[in-house]
Amino acid sequence: AGRFDRLAGLDDGPERDALRGELVAAWLPMAHRIAGRFRDRGESVEDLRQVAALGLVKAVDRYDPARGAFESYAVPTITGEVKRHFRDRMWALRVPRRVQELRNRVRVARRDLTQNPGSPEPTVADLATRTGLTEDEVTAGLEALESFSTLSLDAELARGEEGYSLADTLGESEGSYDVVVDREAAKEGLRRLPERERAILYMRFFEGMTQSRIAESLGISQMHVSRLISRSCARVRAEALGGSA
Repeated sequence: AGRFDRLAGLDDGPERDALRGELVAAWLPMAHRIAGRFRDRGESVEDLRQVAALGLVKAVDRYDPARGAFESYAVPTITGEVKRHFRDRMWALRVPRRVQELRNRVRVARRDLTQNPGSPEPTVADLATRTGLTEDEVTAGLEALESFSTLSLDAELARGEEGYSLADTLGESEGSYDVVVDREAAKEGLRRLPERERAILYMRFFEGMTQSRIAESLGISQMHVSRLISRSCARVRAEALGGSA
């Protein structure tokens, strides 16, 4: 208690920092013990100890000796810091704070309603009545309960006698969609071309005719066919992109 009284009376500076460090080091084993209570929740012990140490530093900085024993203040402060770590950082999917709070309220209500052996699984309406939340809020909380961890995309799922991974159920980008979009974008420009230019483009790109065959068919030079194709394509492209030919 004497060292905490001294700390409270010191201004910021080397002396206060040194005393603060001594107090943190003296109480660090307690912080590590608190961290050990959470070792089986999927986080490494070393990370938990770091979080608990941060909580200890906060407790040392905020403690008022007039409030009573330091341990009575430090234990809930450190425990709260560790629990906040799980709530804010250990979600596999980033969930808004409000949804996390809904999750916690729904979890507690469901636990209370099923604590007796043989109790049926509570409905959304039951949970809403218990928590004072709306049914939509309860639904959001229930969904968040499933978001604390995620499945690997390589996780195998059963389907009859054949197994398949979660990745197999996901859609893929369809390149043909781009073709459809491009065709729709080009339609108006093609309609505005003179009939001869449309005929030339059709013979070249849909019938696969060479420029020399097109020239022979229309009675014009191959060079002229080439210029018409280039000019027509440029005009259609400009209109599709919102420009002008």
